[in-house]
Amino acid sequence: MHRSIIFLFIALAVLQPVGASETGASSALQEVVVTATLRPLPALELPASVTVLEEGTLRAAGLQHWQDVLPMVPNLNWASGSSRPRYFQLRGIGETDQWQGAPNPSVGFLIDGMDFSGIGMPATLLDLGQAEVLRGPQGTTLGANALAGLINLSTRRPELAPELSLQASGGGEATRSLGVVAGGGLAESSETAWRAVMQRFRSDGSRRNLTLDRNDTNGFDETTLRARLGTRLGESWRADVSTLWVDIDNGFDAFAIDNSRRTRSDDPGRDAQRSRGASVTLVRSGESIEFRSQTALVAADITYSFDGDWGADPDYDFTSRFLRQRDSVSQDLRWLSSAAQGGWSWLAGLYGLRLAETNDQLDLYGGEVYRALISDYRSETVAAYGQLTQDWSEAWSLSAGLRLEQRSARYRDTDGSALSPGENMYGGNVSLQYRPRATQRMYLTLARGYKGGGFNIGAAIPAARRGYTPELLHSVEVGVKGQDDARRLDYSAAVFYMQRSEQQVSTSAQLDPGDPLSFIYLTDNAARGVNWGLEAAAAFRLARYWSISGTLGILKTRFVDYVVGDRSLNGRAQAHAPQYQVSASVEYRRPQGWFARADAQRVAAFFFSDSHDQRSAPYTLLNLKAGYATPRWSIDVWVRNALNETYAQRGFFFGNEPPDFPDKLYVQQADPRVAGMTLNWTVH
Repeated sequence: MHRSIIFLFIALAVLQPVGASETGASSALQEVVVTATLRPLPALELPASVTVLEEGTLRAAGLQHWQDVLPMVPNLNWASGSSRPRYFQLRGIGETDQWQGAPNPSVGFLIDGMDFSGIGMPATLLDLGQAEVLRGPQGTTLGANALAGLINLSTRRPELAPELSLQASGGGEATRSLGVVAGGGLAESSETAWRAVMQRFRSDGSRRNLTLDRNDTNGFDETTLRARLGTRLGESWRADVSTLWVDIDNGFDAFAIDNSRRTRSDDPGRDAQRSRGASVTLVRSGESIEFRSQTALVAADITYSFDGDWGADPDYDFTSRFLRQRDSVSQDLRWLSSAAQGGWSWLAGLYGLRLAETNDQLDLYGGEVYRALISDYRSETVAAYGQLTQDWSEAWSLSAGLRLEQRSARYRDTDGSALSPGENMYGGNVSLQYRPRATQRMYLTLARGYKGGGFNIGAAIPAARRGYTPELLHSVEVGVKGQDDARRLDYSAAVFYMQRSEQQVSTSAQLDPGDPLSFIYLTDNAARGVNWGLEAAAAFRLARYWSISGTLGILKTRFVDYVVGDRSLNGRAQAHAPQYQVSASVEYRRPQGWFARADAQRVAAFFFSDSHDQRSAPYTLLNLKAGYATPRWSIDVWVRNALNETYAQRGFFFGNEPPDFPDKLYVQQADPRVAGMTLNWTVH
C-alpha cells in the first residue's frame, strides 16, 4: 500500500494545475516569513529544509493541540509514553523520554521565544499564528539544544482592529471545549494593540478502566490562558510582550497487559504540567543597524505518575511518581545590519541561559515509598554568535555562521551523586545559494551541530558508565525551492547526509524481574551513526476552489561500530526513525459557503528502542473535516482517525507478568476514531 501512496504523491507533484486565467482566481502566492532564524527570512530564501504551517492550515487541519498537525511535517516523529507529545525526533535524532538527570534535548522547542525544549506540552492550537519546523542542526541559531532541528510556534500578533470570537466544540469520548479570543487597540489613536486567549478543553479519552469501572482515567483536562501586547515606543523602538499560563492536568492510564484500550490498573497515573511563561522583545530600527533584545522566562511544575504493574493484584502493586520543577531565564541580544552594503550583510549576538530543575522520583509498593531519588540540577550557558553574508551577484550568495558556547552545570542528589561538568562547544554553517530566477532557489549547506555531554545517575550505575561525552553532527544538505505564480505552485525538496560522532544512545535494563520499576536508564556514546534521506513538499491550487498539498520524507539510519554487551547494533537502524513518511491533503473551500478537507498520512515501521529489536507496524491515518462558513460564523464536523486504525505510539520490552515475568512487548495504543462538531462565531 505504501508504494501506491508514494507513486500518488509523485504524480501529484508533477501534475499541471489549472492556470489562473482559466479560473479567474488570483494567482499571486503569499510570502511566508520564517521567524525562527537569526534574521527573519522568506521561506524561499532560507537555505535549509523547513516546513511552515500557517494559521489557516493549523485551523483547517488541527483540532486542539500541536499533536494534531504533526503528520504534515516530513521526517518528524515523536515518542509517546505521555498524554501529549514532548519528546520529538527530527531525521531520526531526538530523545524518547527524560526520567532522571539533566535535561539535554536534541530538538529545540520555542513558543513565542520561550524555551520549552523537552517539555512542549503547552502547545495548544487555539489562535496559534504559525508553526515552523527547521530540520538539521541549528548550531548557529540555538546551539546545543537544537542538534536535530528546531520547532518554533508563534501565536497571532495583536491588531488594532477590534475582534471578539468564540469557539465551542463537542464530540465523542465526552469531548467538549469552549474558547474565547479577544483583541484590538487600547485607544482610538493608539499604536498599542492587545490580544488574549482563554480556553478550556476536556475529554474522557479512549480508555476503559475495568478495575475502577471508569472511562476517564486517560482523559484530558487542559486550560489555556495567553496574552500578547504590541506597541511602538517612539519612532525607532517597538516592543512585543507575550505571556502564557497553560494548565494541563491529564490522566495517564495508557498501557494494558493485553495491549488493548481496556486497562486494569488500580492506581491510574497522571500527566500534568502547569506552565507559566513570558517573553519581551524590543527592536530598535536604525539607518544602518537594527538591535533586537529578547528576554524570556519559563516556569513549569510537572507531575508524571503511572501504575507500574498495570493491574490490581495487592501482592504485586507498584506505582511510580515523578515531581519536577523547571525554571529558566534567557536573554538574547542581537545586532543586525539593516541593509546590505556593497553586497555584504552581517549580524552578531550574545546569548545567556540559566536553568534550574528539581526532580523527585518516588517508587511505591503497596502505597509506601520504598525507593526515592531527589535531585537538583542547575546550569548556565553563555554563547556568542555571528553570521556574514555576501551577495556577489544577483544570482549567487554565500553565508557563514559560527556559534561559540560555554556551559557549566551542577548536579546533586540523595544517592550521593555530586557532579559539576563544564564544556566549551562550537557549531555553525556555510551556505551557498543560487537564484536562477526570482522565484527559485538552489542551495548547498554544510553544518556542524553539537549536543552537550551529561551523566547517568543512580546507585546501580557502574562508575565507568556514569558520564558520557558531547555528540557532534556534521551535515551536508542540497535543496531546491520554488514558486510558480501562474500555476500557483509552491514546492521544495532537499537531500541530506549526516554523520554523528560520539553518538549519544539511550538504553535501559531491568535489574529485578519482579520489580517493574527497577529499570536503570543509561546514555552511552556509540562510535558513529549515519542518517541520510530526502524531504519534499508541494502545494498548489487545482481549480478555483480546490487545493492540494503533500509531503514525502525518506529516512535511512544506521549505527556504525556499536556494541552493547553481547548485542551488536552495527548496521541496525536507529530508534524512532521510520524509513518513510508520506502525507497528502485535499481541500475544497468557497469564500463563503461549503468547505471540506481530508488529510492522510502513511508511516513506515520503526524500532521502538535501541535496547531491543521490537518494531512498530506501519499505519495509515485519515482525518476529515467539512462544514459551512459565513463572514460571521462557521460550523464544521470532523472525524479524527476516520479509518479507525489501530497503531502503537510507544513500545517497551520487559517482564511485567508474574510469576515467571517473561519479556514481552507492551505498547501504548493511539486513540481510535472519534467524531465531533465545532462552532465558531466572530465579531469584527
